[in-house]
Amino acid sequence: MLANPDFADDMDYRPFREYDAKTSTHHWQDFMSGDWAWCQADMIAQDPDCLGSTFVLIVLGSDKMTVSVATGQNDYYPLYLSIGNIRNGIVLIGFLAMPKTTREHAGKVNFQNFRRQLFHTSLGRILKTFKLAMLKPEVTAFGDGHYWHVIYGFGPYIMNYEEQALLALHFPLDKLWNEYGIVGELVPFTNDFPRADIYELIVPDLLHQIIKGTFKDHLVEWVEKYLRHVHRDARASVILDDIDQRIAVMPSFPGLCCFPQGRHFKQWTGDDSKALMKVYLPAIEGHLPQGVISTFHAFLKFCYTVWRNVLTAKDLDYLDEVLTRFHQHHEIFKTAGVVATFSLPRRHSMKHYKQLIQLFSTPNGLCSSITESKHVKAVKKPYRHTSKYHALGQMLIINQQLDKLAASRVDFQSRGMLEGTCLSTVVETLTQEQLTEGDHQANEDNPHREPSVSNDDAQDNCEDVDRRRVEAHVHLAQTKQHKRANTVIALTDELNIPNLLELVQQFLCGQLYPDVHDPTNISHLECPGYYGDISIYNSASSTFYAPSDLSSVGGMCREYIRAMPAWRQEGPRYDCVFVITDPELEGMRGMDVACVLCFFSFKTQGKRYPCTVVRWFDRIGDMPDETTGMWMVHPSFIWGQQPNFAIIHVDAIFRAAHLIPIFG
Repeated sequence: MLANPDFADDMDYRPFREYDAKTSTHHWQDFMSGDWAWCQADMIAQDPDCLGSTFVLIVLGSDKMTVSVATGQNDYYPLYLSIGNIRNGIVLIGFLAMPKTTREHAGKVNFQNFRRQLFHTSLGRILKTFKLAMLKPEVTAFGDGHYWHVIYGFGPYIMNYEEQALLALHFPLDKLWNEYGIVGELVPFTNDFPRADIYELIVPDLLHQIIKGTFKDHLVEWVEKYLRHVHRDARASVILDDIDQRIAVMPSFPGLCCFPQGRHFKQWTGDDSKALMKVYLPAIEGHLPQGVISTFHAFLKFCYTVWRNVLTAKDLDYLDEVLTRFHQHHEIFKTAGVVATFSLPRRHSMKHYKQLIQLFSTPNGLCSSITESKHVKAVKKPYRHTSKYHALGQMLIINQQLDKLAASRVDFQSRGMLEGTCLSTVVETLTQEQLTEGDHQANEDNPHREPSVSNDDAQDNCEDVDRRRVEAHVHLAQTKQHKRANTVIALTDELNIPNLLELVQQFLCGQLYPDVHDPTNISHLECPGYYGDISIYNSASSTFYAPSDLSSVGGMCREYIRAMPAWRQEGPRYDCVFVITDPELEGMRGMDVACVLCFFSFKTQGKRYPCTVVRWFDRIGDMPDETTGMWMVHPSFIWGQQPNFAIIHVDAIFRAAHLIPIFG
């Protein structure tokens, strides 16, 4: 990993502290910007032999998983490794043993002690290769082509709650067993390594502590218990059915799971829980008292704040504020008799997030979802290629071969050996000579061609993209629609917007005279209308900076915005978007919401204009709703009756917007 040239530009060679250049605000983003790495480097620097060395943090992660239930419950315990000096890099280094025994002995103390100690002993054996280089610097090749002195150290361990209980033994042995049911007669693997304290390596886990723990297993379950406690079973079932119906009719959105049956299904994934978080609060409003709604409001504020890839000192203070509100409001479940106590470890962990962020930086980089996402490539896919007989050995060989192929590709690419073939070079040369002027012009009209999105076959999810960081950029689809209107007049009839010609003229006036605030002051001779041909597209792609979403190393994400009369044979689909109307203001105050009715482009006076017909929404008030914390909008009208339509340039679009109905 250190020698991989792909990481050369993203390698942190020493701990650092990051501040905003203008406001001097402390930022936490990458692991090496946390206080823990800084303190470790100070400790190492006390040894004169280690001065000038690069501190490389070993980040471990393990997670039990099942590859196939139908063929005999095949369980595996993969162990992953990453280093805190890079971003988004993780490799499989081994499989931990899972000893089995008979039911008679499975619950006995001796077997439990053996199983747990085997876990720590196995880790110690696997990691012993690092021990010498933890005391004396080792010369190692890096991806930038230079050799560095490296001193290793153990960083955080990515794990769920059960493994955290297995790793960390905070109390006397009798108290561990009597009060917590944890066996403490263990020697942790860190005992044999310098500067390795198991109690310092417990990190926040967004997936199991916040998303699947506090939200799904606690708050959502408490809502159902509250309804049954207050309204009894018959009335509570009616309310729960209505909540499920509200969840089921939520509009589709890129990257958002659909819940056609509400939330009643058995197998929950992390993505399911994340999707439910986005739609659950509006679904329960009106059925539960304000205290419950405020509890979810405060929790979601906390969750989406710690979810960010960059956190500031102001954000950490805000965490204290919303966490205090959360603890105040969730007392309603206790006073109503739904829960007897709040001594729940996963919910309690929220209290320590501020301190842990200061130590280890943002939780996004240490979440157990990282190891779970690696399961598919490192375990599940190799398992499918085995004979299923003694599959583990075959899986190890497959992973070794895949690693060698990946390393070879990186090496070949760095040498320029993968830049086409002899035949492709000849074809490219001949093609360049035969290019017509029209082809050149087509490339000039659309220099950044995006993938075409068809009516039914295109994916409905977001995707990460590797490209230079920009705030946002929108491109029309590559393929135009031939069976739709080809003139503005025909589009007027198709969309049933009588004043569409006038809207086109206003759009042109705004493009030709951007400094004129009132287009009516411009004469028709200076800004004539357009009556020529147009090209209609069913979709556009928005590429934007979204570091806290599912995105690439650079934080860039792409999603599709659709406006089409037929979508998957279920009727039309017209997505909504955020339109930047005032770049100087932050958030919703600098944007408006609009529904996209049609994407089209036309060419006039030697310039092509990619644009869209939208229907505006107006914000309800200047602040989010006090109870839910969400902004509310309603369709905009002119003179009280006529819908407010407009034509805007696609560059004004930031990204898609998900509008949820205000129920009740």
